[in-house]
Amino acid sequence: MKSLKQFIAMLPVLLFAGVTTAQDRSIILEEVLVTATKKAKAEELQDVAIAATAFNENQLELLQFRDLQSLSYTIPNIAMDDIGTTKGVANFSFRGLGVNSSIPSIDPTVGVFVDGVYLGTNGGVIFDQFDLEGIEILRGPQGVLFGKNVTGGAVLINTKSPTPEFEGSAKASMESGSNKTYQVSLSGPLKEDRLLGKFAAYYNDDGGYFKNLANGNSEFGKSKTTLLRGALTYFIGNEGNSDITLKYERGKSYGDGPAAQNHAIYDRDTFDFAVNNEGRQHNEWELASATYTRDIGDGTLTNITGYRNYEASSDGDIDASAANGFHSDAFSASEQFSNELRYNILINDFIDLTAGLYLFQQDQFYAEHRLVAGGAVQNSTGGGEIKSSTKALFLSADWNLTDSVTLITGLRVSKEVKDAKIATIPSNGCSVPAEQCYSFNFSDRDTWSNFSPKVGVQWFPNEDTQLYATLTRGYRSGGYNVRNTDPALSPGPFDEEEQTSAEIGAKLSANDGRVKANVAVFRNSIDDMQRELNLPGAGSVTQNITNSADATITGAEIEVIAALGDQFVLGLNGGYLDGDYDRIKTDISFDPNNAASGPQGTINSDDKKLALPRLAEVTYGANLTWQNQLEQGHNLLARVSFNHRDESAYTDNNAGILNAADMVDALVSLNTRDDITFSVYGKNLKDEVTHGGDTQLPNIGLFGGAGASFSPLSKGKVLGASVQVNF
Repeated sequence: MKSLKQFIAMLPVLLFAGVTTAQDRSIILEEVLVTATKKAKAEELQDVAIAATAFNENQLELLQFRDLQSLSYTIPNIAMDDIGTTKGVANFSFRGLGVNSSIPSIDPTVGVFVDGVYLGTNGGVIFDQFDLEGIEILRGPQGVLFGKNVTGGAVLINTKSPTPEFEGSAKASMESGSNKTYQVSLSGPLKEDRLLGKFAAYYNDDGGYFKNLANGNSEFGKSKTTLLRGALTYFIGNEGNSDITLKYERGKSYGDGPAAQNHAIYDRDTFDFAVNNEGRQHNEWELASATYTRDIGDGTLTNITGYRNYEASSDGDIDASAANGFHSDAFSASEQFSNELRYNILINDFIDLTAGLYLFQQDQFYAEHRLVAGGAVQNSTGGGEIKSSTKALFLSADWNLTDSVTLITGLRVSKEVKDAKIATIPSNGCSVPAEQCYSFNFSDRDTWSNFSPKVGVQWFPNEDTQLYATLTRGYRSGGYNVRNTDPALSPGPFDEEEQTSAEIGAKLSANDGRVKANVAVFRNSIDDMQRELNLPGAGSVTQNITNSADATITGAEIEVIAALGDQFVLGLNGGYLDGDYDRIKTDISFDPNNAASGPQGTINSDDKKLALPRLAEVTYGANLTWQNQLEQGHNLLARVSFNHRDESAYTDNNAGILNAADMVDALVSLNTRDDITFSVYGKNLKDEVTHGGDTQLPNIGLFGGAGASFSPLSKGKVLGASVQVNF
């Protein structure tokens, strides 16, 4: 399946696979409600005109969900990977739009929202999650309702709210590498009909997975993570039309640095690596939200206030060898405040209107220390501070032209201001231990204004079929590079990246929801594509953020769920992407390790021939779930899945790549009549080798010679068992 024509030719086969009935509703077939349209009430996934995949609490448990990365191979045209350089830093790519950086001032292409609060940096996004109501994965630009940095899509994480009846759960699990996890959750009324409360706690002790060949340490990769969550819901007044929910999370994670592989020394299809600096990572965060709702007239007013404070320190062996080649430690901190006020009303059953105001403020700090060749070549520091403020007005209106046809319209007007102070890394302007910068060589302020419209049509030819077509725009913020590594280059500002996306989709259901098929085809036009150019240089690595090109990405995707008889459910998914550069604005083909790439700064036909980074041409997969009701009220479930993702370029010059992978997972679970669940499972059973990144290093003996790279390894095969008690 290497062409769009071949992919489309397979659609009829996929659409009608397994069209039979089932007597009992499987966990996989449970209807999922989504909040993606920001209306007063959640809507069924099959009713929204958005290409989305969503999971409720039961389905996440079935998938043995632990963090966002664990969903990375299960959904077409997406990759939700941890870069590995610094633990928890997301490098997500949806529909070929992604980033390849741990620089905190790099804005994402995929926005992550927790209980409606946008996470303002990529840092601290991929940490353990639990106690969830559901997750929604929205593909395609979501600029009207979600604002900036959602050109690829958005991830909505909804934690559990307090419940009106007492309930609780406790779970313990053990995985390969002596990886132990414990979690507990209690929820219920604190004052009848007035105040509800919830408390949840999580602890993970990972005993290490990898073997460091430099010293024989077979427990490399140790880490410990602690999460505490509390929530209160207060019902205001006696009319039952107003309430406020307060949520608070505090977390800490610390452990070893990256398991970095150097491809000049070790084969990229093995887990072999050797580092003489095992490094460290330490992360702490707080996340708080207050959601207030009130019925006013015929509509509902919603206000979401959010606060997040995140700090991370790290130390890593960037030369990924047993030599003192290139080591780096860093500290980053961010503090943000946001507030969204919106009102949703259905007017005369004709206009479903949502209008809102949004405010976001964030302060970021970053300091980095580089030690190259024991200090003989380079012993330098740098970093910077960025303060940003975003204000926006948004409006979304669904016009019910007939009982079956809806006109979709929307717009968002936003203004963003950023103030930057940068200390270029060779300037020795920052101190990681002191967590401060004291000699900036660059300061600037810039303002960007953006207009993001949306128009579309939604048609229900019958109650089980939806067809939709949309045209929309989204944008990534302009900004500055706090990891400026070349005094000859300016840290910024670089311009906004803008995307225009046209999409046509269909959602079909049959046999009372026992067969579902969702299909979408799309064309994305990207102007002023924002890229971080990672290049070997000056005995280490240089990073330059620039608006590199204009490009076009076309693609298609399909998801099918079908009941097979009384006990089996089959799931299929497939995605295809084709990306091409339309106009090159920066020399992206230059490779200091390859003399044939020519002098730096030359733009020619070689640039246009390159593959777009983070774009995997083909993704596909299948899963089969068996569920059987046993005697005496016990329920037995088994599931096996296979998912494939093509190889993709990691660096813009295509010198760095990410491996193709075939992921096989399996699960067997027994739920007793006493609501105790015993599970055994396996992840990545083929033991596929994947990496968070593939940054190229100078081809010199100090770094291992030709093919030298810094490529953090992800875990291979994992076997596990768990027991959960609900009460």
